[in-house]
Formats: sequence, C-alpha cells, structure tokens
Amino acid sequence: EITSLLSLCGGQFSGEQEIRVNSPFWILNIPSEEMARGLMKRTVCAKSVFELWGHGRSAGELYASLKNYPTDKMLPYLQSGSTYKVHIHTFNKTLTQAQKIKKIDALEFLPFKGKVNLKNPEHIFWILEDYGMNPNDVPEEPIHLYFGRWIADGQRELIESYSVKKRHFIGNTSMDACLSFIMANHGRVKPNDVVYDPFVGTGGLLISSAHFGAYVCGTDIDYNTIHGLGKASRKNQKWRGPDENIRANLRQYGLEKFYLDALVADSSRPIWRKGMLFDAIITDPPYGIREAPRRMGSQKETVKSVERSTENHFFVSSSYHLSDIFFDLLKFAAECLVMGGRLVYWLPIYRPEYTEEIIPRHPCLKLISNCEQMLSSHTSRRLITMEKVKEFKDQDENSYLLDGRYMPYRGHNSFREKYFSGVTKRIAKEEKDNQK
Repeated sequence: EITSLLSLCGGQFSGEQEIRVNSPFWILNIPSEEMARGLMKRTVCAKSVFELWGHGRSAGELYASLKNYPTDKMLPYLQSGSTYKVHIHTFNKTLTQAQKIKKIDALEFLPFKGKVNLKNPEHIFWILEDYGMNPNDVPEEPIHLYFGRWIADGQRELIESYSVKKRHFIGNTSMDACLSFIMANHGRVKPNDVVYDPFVGTGGLLISSAHFGAYVCGTDIDYNTIHGLGKASRKNQKWRGPDENIRANLRQYGLEKFYLDALVADSSRPIWRKGMLFDAIITDPPYGIREAPRRMGSQKETVKSVERSTENHFFVSSSYHLSDIFFDLLKFAAECLVMGGRLVYWLPIYRPEYTEEIIPRHPCLKLISNCEQMLSSHTSRRLITMEKVKEFKDQDENSYLLDGRYMPYRGHNSFREKYFSGVTKRIAKEEKDNQK
C-alpha cells in the first residue's frame, strides 16, 4: 500500500530503504513533508508519520544520533514563542508515568526554548520504543528507539466509519472495509478516475474508490443482488428492504454522485465496446466457498440449472472454473484498462501447493505486488496487483495458452474441494480430541 501511494504522490520507493519485517516501525526516505501528508491522507495501514531526528538500538545511541542531527533543522520547531509536548509510545510494553517522565527529562540536552502545552501544542514530538513482537518475552530495554516530530496521522478511522456492520446493504461476501480501502490504494485510485468491478455484489469495493473521488460502476450475474431482491444476509432479517441496493450504500456515505450504475451481466461475455475504458479494475471474484462462480450457459450444456429470479425472469447458468475466471479477468483488464491503469483482485490459494508459477500472467500486464492474507492453516488468498504496461493487440487475446503456461493455473479449479477437505479434517480432529 505504501509503495503504491508513494508512486501516486509522485515519489519513488527505494529498494535500499530499511524494511524490518518483525517491527511495526519503518524508516522511509520521503522527498518532502507535503508528500508525507499526501501519503497519510490515503493510507489505512500506517498509523502516523514522523520526521525522524534520531534513532538507535539503545538510549545512548539515540542521544548520540540526536546530537548529530543538524541544529538548523531543529530550531524552527523549538523557538521561544512556540508550544510543544513530548509523547511516548511503546510497542509491546506499558510504562508507568514516572518512567515516561524520566525518559522525557533525559532529552533536556535538546535546545527546547518554547513552552510546554499538553492540550493544544503547535509541535508534537514522539519517543517511539520497540520491545519486539513476542508478548511472552518482553526485554527490559527496547531493541530500537526513535525520536521525531509528528507530521500526520493515517486514515485508520475509515475502518470503523465504513464498517460493514453499519452498512445499509450487505451480502454473504461483502468485503471488509479495511481491505476495501487497501485495494483502492493498491489500484492508485484518484479523483475523476473510472473504476469498474466485474463481480460487484453489494458494491463494497465501489465505496472505497468513490471515497477517493472516483466514478464507479460494476456488473454481476446475480439479478437479485443487483436489484436488492430476495433473502437478506443479516441475522434476524428474512427479506431485503425496499431500498437495499448499491446506490443506497453510496448514498449512506454521501457518495451517490460518484455512482455510474450496476448492470446484470456475465463477466465472461463481451458487453463493452472495445477500447481503454477504465482507470482501475478492482474486484473480488467468487471462489466457490460462499458464492458459486457462474456464467451464462445454454440448454445444451450438460451442467445446467434453471433459476428463477423474478416473476418473469429466467436464466440458465453453468459452472465457471476459477482458472477461466482469472484468465477472462486478465484478458479484459489488458484490453479495457488505460495505459498505467491497475488491476487489483484476490486469488485463492491452497498453501501446500503454492508456487509463484500459479499466479496468472498476461503480456500486457506487469505484476506489481503479491500479498498474502491467511484464511486457515492450509488456505489463503493473495491480493494481486497488476499494471498495464503494453497496448492490447489481437495476438495477445489467447497468449496465456502458449508454451504450456496455462496448465499450472488449473489447480485453482479444485480450491473448493481442498478448502472443505481441510475443514472436514479439522472437525474430525476436534471430535477425536474431545473424545479423549
């Protein structure tokens, strides 16, 4: 998320920067404070950003680092007419008030000339102490210390204010608000973009993109979901109300003006005119666990089912293999994304069989990131972000069939069976343990 937002703000992520996987603190080289503020106006992963004045693996190293920090960079924030306060944050440890005061007093060598104001200071300074990730083995002294000037907070309050629990219209697979905003950030969604979701469902992914000023639209094969009909997904509610639909969701957050429309359509069939239509495609395809993947079929197909959606509305649906879903999605993105536009989607994985080779590829799309979210001990899903780097030509239409590259992806088709086989084994083990 951070690397995507840096590029959106005009910055560049350097591979030489310090990435400490087992730490909540991350040192970044950001060219300007303005860019740092722009980053924090979007991120839901980062809590705060600071101008780093000094750091070290012990208090002595921290103080030495602070003494080496250029005085001319400090002085604008330490003037006699200004007010300030010092805040202490410890990760994986709680300090007493006396311990905090002692640590603050130890910074008396800094040239503070202003007055302390705890309620409404002009400048806020933070001491950040990292005591590791293991709550069962907390060291006496921090393993790393940082001191800096607070610049801005992230947007983590969006997770609560857009919570699915408070949303007007939800379904069985409505996307968690935090993940929805992360996906929009991976897609580098910006004001006046046009964002499309081919498996729109109840529109959870449209909401986060609309929040960032993009115009949003989507399609789904389920007539009832698009029109807000049928049984409700909420506990103690049998049927959906008269105004439970995607438009009502956007209206709930004051985003209705960004809503273009949602269509009942099959994502495997061409319904759009040829050309580069969308700035981002952000979606969560069905995996066959809570919702079955379906596409339009014919009466002659061996696997078919007739479904009744309204009084006079019938359609025939057939199974839609996961491998076909992803290749149709990549082909569509390669054809309909603008140059530099991004495709962001979830790919379900059976972990014992996972290799990089099973990530679907397309010659027009470059893989930007591949992030894992654990679902169980044996399954997970990968948030795949791809960027369009080459114009789509007719010869690219079936490029995935070349060189036998298509075969490894067929493993996705049995994800449902593998998912439930693991669940069955776990239940059997729990029953066996209970009998003991």
